[in-house]
Amino acid sequence: MLQPHSNVPKPDTFTYPFVLKCCGRLKLTQQAKQLHGLIKKMGFGFDLYIQNALIHLYSEIGELGIARQVFDRMSHRDVVSWTSMIDGFVNHDLTVEAIVLFERMLEGGLDVNEATVISVLRGCADSGALSVGRKVHGIVKEKGIDLKSNVCTALIDMYSKCGCLESAREVFDDVLDRDVFVWTAMISGLACHGMYKEAIELFVEMETCNVKPDERTITVVLSACRNAGLVREGYMFFNDVQKRYSMKPTIQHYGCLVDLLARGGCLEEAEDFINAMPMKPDGVLWRTLIWACKVHADTERAERLMKHLELQGTSAHDSGSYILASNVYASIGKWCDKAEVRELMNKKGLVKPPGSSRIEVDGVVHEFVMGDYDHPDAENIFTKLDQMVDKLRKEGYNPKVSEVMLEMDDEEKAIQLLHHSEKLALAYGLIRTCPGSKIRIVKNLRSCEDCHEFMKLISKVYQRDVIVRDRIRFHHFKNGDCSCKDYW
Repeated sequence: MLQPHSNVPKPDTFTYPFVLKCCGRLKLTQQAKQLHGLIKKMGFGFDLYIQNALIHLYSEIGELGIARQVFDRMSHRDVVSWTSMIDGFVNHDLTVEAIVLFERMLEGGLDVNEATVISVLRGCADSGALSVGRKVHGIVKEKGIDLKSNVCTALIDMYSKCGCLESAREVFDDVLDRDVFVWTAMISGLACHGMYKEAIELFVEMETCNVKPDERTITVVLSACRNAGLVREGYMFFNDVQKRYSMKPTIQHYGCLVDLLARGGCLEEAEDFINAMPMKPDGVLWRTLIWACKVHADTERAERLMKHLELQGTSAHDSGSYILASNVYASIGKWCDKAEVRELMNKKGLVKPPGSSRIEVDGVVHEFVMGDYDHPDAENIFTKLDQMVDKLRKEGYNPKVSEVMLEMDDEEKAIQLLHHSEKLALAYGLIRTCPGSKIRIVKNLRSCEDCHEFMKLISKVYQRDVIVRDRIRFHHFKNGDCSCKDYW
């Protein structure tokens, strides 16, 4: 237990918040808990400023349960208390919990501040909670919160990530003094929605306004080129990083160009580009190229490149490399090799992150995982799915069973595909939303080919616009077509 030295003045309520902040930044979990014990012993456990510092500390070191205990035990909470707890939830991808807490805050009649607004808008962006985001925007206008750069950037980002690009553009157009963050947020929104031409045009306009791009801006522009398969333009913007903007390309810039080349089938060129990099390529770059090898059926190259993932080494602590390797082996029928990779994962205690999809209905965010029978409307959802499949088969739908990397028969694979989380969210959306309204879904992983084809046919058969945000980009499905032109 930490003890104050007897020859120096004792710390008071002004001292501890600073020390707690240091523990949080340095991720000193054990020392933080010792300090918390000392605070209780000294009788300062009920000081508002110290309690707020404790919430922030525990959120920062990943002890969200303890942060919530401190929050729940407070006899009085101010806006900092609520904002710190909301921000902690958002930072740990517990956005639904963050939004629920924000609603409670409003019900308690407490005024929000700029920090609260930004935290909640980030949560809305991550979860796709458009109606809550609109409510926050209304509060910003009602309370007269200054539309500073960070608030405007958060609003643009929220509307873009919730699939409402028109509202994002309205916010952008209303900003008179735009800094690089506002410009970048709008360019990013256009890029991830597949509006690459508009994104590049806005970037050129930004330059004419004498706003210098930063590293993030260049990444966003390269992403726009990647999403559209614009290899020549991608090279041009990559070369401009050093020539025009006096920046050193980051590994993210290299990653965008590798992805651009690999997706376009330029696998040898992408590999040469990686090998010529001035810095050591990370696992993400190799996974990008290996995944493209799998897509383009260059399994020989994929197997050769997998040595770069160092699955046997001590440096491989993420599950992504293992999952990719097992999928490559499964795609070529090497089930024993796949089993060995899975065994390695088990030995290292690595778990594949589950795919999940979120949909907002009547202001409530519903989250689904594959084969989710726990939802209150599960029975109706699976009944609806069966009806949807019957209709789609008449339109020529045939499940892409090759997407299932498991050793089972085609009938079982078709059932696996049908129970993907985005299909469950879609079925729920068709049940609970009005005919003609848009259905917006947020997915944490890349959409598979089967789900992509499924969504296209649903938009045609049910005459519903479906907007899906996956890990890569937005897909706007309308009348049987997708905005990505089947390139993602």
